[in-house]
Amino acid sequence: QVQLVESGGGLVQAGGSLRLSCAASGRTFSRYAMGWFRQAPGKEREFVATIRGSGSTTYYANSVKGRFTISRDNAKNTVYLQMNSLKSEDTAVYYCAAAGTAVGVITQSEYHYWGQGTQVTVSS
Repeated sequence: QVQLVESGGGLVQAGGSLRLSCAASGRTFSRYAMGWFRQAPGKEREFVATIRGSGSTTYYANSVKGRFTISRDNAKNTVYLQMNSLKSEDTAVYYCAAAGTAVGVITQSEYHYWGQGTQVTVSS
């Protein structure tokens, strides 16, 4: 069982930056690929970024590529999402999730554990 707790959300102006953190419980953190997803009001939850268990490989949605960076610190059982050049369309609840594999995946059904979410609001 893995428990995930996100933090770092908030209100920011367009063009600004935020860094989200997700702390995981357990001693086998490096065995899990981690992902970030988001859900905007009235929309379905969508993939944002994923990182392999070792941290060696990352993959991003086209909408955030070049602006967001996912990283992880396995010694701290934490995954991060650095978000730069934020746009109003980035406004959403952001969720971190742990996959049932160490290989980065983008399909939500591959993720077995989910955090409670953190709100990111970008004002224009």
